[in-house]
Amino acid sequence: MENLIERGAGILCHISSLPGKYGIGTVGKEAYEFADFLKRSHIKYWQILPLAQTGYGDSPYSSVCCNSGNPYFIDLEALKADGLLDDEELASCEMPVGDIDYGTLYKTRYDILRLAYARFDIKNEEFVRFVESGEFDDYAVFMSLKSIYSGSFKDFPDSYKYSENLAIKEFRETNYKSDYCFWIFVQYIFKKQWTKLKAYVNSLGIKIIGDLPLYVAYDSSDVWARPELFRLDEDLNPTEVAGVPPDYFSPTGQLWGNPVYNWDLMESENYEWWIERLRKMRETVDIIRIDHFRGFDRYYSIPADAETAEYGEWKQGPGLKFFLQLRKKLGNIPVIAEDLGIIDYGVEKLRQRTGYPGMKIMLFAFDGKPTNPYLPRNIQENSVVYSGTHDNATTLGLLKRMNDGQFSVFKSRLRAALKDEEVVFPFITRREAARALCISVMATKADLAILPIQDVLGLGDEARMNVPSTAMGNWKFRLTQIPSRYHAAILRKIVKEYNR
Repeated sequence: MENLIERGAGILCHISSLPGKYGIGTVGKEAYEFADFLKRSHIKYWQILPLAQTGYGDSPYSSVCCNSGNPYFIDLEALKADGLLDDEELASCEMPVGDIDYGTLYKTRYDILRLAYARFDIKNEEFVRFVESGEFDDYAVFMSLKSIYSGSFKDFPDSYKYSENLAIKEFRETNYKSDYCFWIFVQYIFKKQWTKLKAYVNSLGIKIIGDLPLYVAYDSSDVWARPELFRLDEDLNPTEVAGVPPDYFSPTGQLWGNPVYNWDLMESENYEWWIERLRKMRETVDIIRIDHFRGFDRYYSIPADAETAEYGEWKQGPGLKFFLQLRKKLGNIPVIAEDLGIIDYGVEKLRQRTGYPGMKIMLFAFDGKPTNPYLPRNIQENSVVYSGTHDNATTLGLLKRMNDGQFSVFKSRLRAALKDEEVVFPFITRREAARALCISVMATKADLAILPIQDVLGLGDEARMNVPSTAMGNWKFRLTQIPSRYHAAILRKIVKEYNR
């Protein structure tokens, strides 16, 4: 298999982080303006986080349906233009500039979407075809049941919990207009708006990189509709859950809690569930970044009743046979393999055999070891290099937390790395060093160099997106405005200088 990604530069900025008047970024005018900023900057790639509808905790990596779109991202102004909202209703959705207030959004946004739905013609031919396609049938039934019974699907009456055909058919018919079609409506609107935005972004010569989480949330339509594909008991409780073992950063490991896959059954079905998931993702974005790629080689399985991740074990994943089946069904699609964390020979061999580029994180490069794989001189073409990801501190935030002695050591190592790359960029302050590191990212041999928008703007810890292993307080960062032409000019200069 071959790498399908051409040399270029990208910016990581999730839709939720875009500015605007309505409390969270949307696929509305600010998204188009951000695409224009990328075009002015000569940036070829826009990377986003998962677009799916979030559940408890607001993480884009924990969704109620892995193939859904997030209703929060719907452009309300477009609904007004379509006659589904009036001026007063639109004005009522305005929220203060700043970090996302998910609590208020949850209480108010679905109410306004239901108002729009009440004015929508569900007999519209295009909508009827969308409903009849069945693409979001499981999702719409699942969300309708949650609207009525609350809690997780474990709390549904047994006939619904176990998705008995006759009971589900009757429930769908009874709640068809009140709930079922509402949830289809929000996916219909999101898909229309997203398709329009993606076409515009692509017309500018920019490709969108989307994120595909390895696991799905337990309380999701994915698990509810196909429980046999996961390691669950007869009561539909997980018997094994995902996570990572103890390491330097976490002495008890990370207990994610997602149910692990029944890979044997998936193999017997030629991985149809997974391939359909990737097919839909391929329609949504141009390049797919597979999160926690190592789980396809071996995955860490923890007993569901464990309180920490200390007592799990490594189990064999589907390996290359999955990717051969994927290629047979979908062709050679462009993929980035997130191969960070605990990586061994098996993971590296699998990535090499697939041909997918792996990831390098520049913030991890400066431990003083000449063999560090993230050092610029050790980064080769078939890779994607980042200053940091959504899970890291911003570059400036990390440097500001260093004491003077630590920063002095960091400076000497960064200067040596820049010299290796034949880059001349004198720096003294932490802010200058943060910019120097970003230039080092761009100067590497990696096919693709990506900077989080926080690093482009030189922001500190206040702009951090996520702190792993913390359940609350994440995913809130938002821009206050579209980056300026000044920032576009700086990016344009760097892109040109390093042939990106």
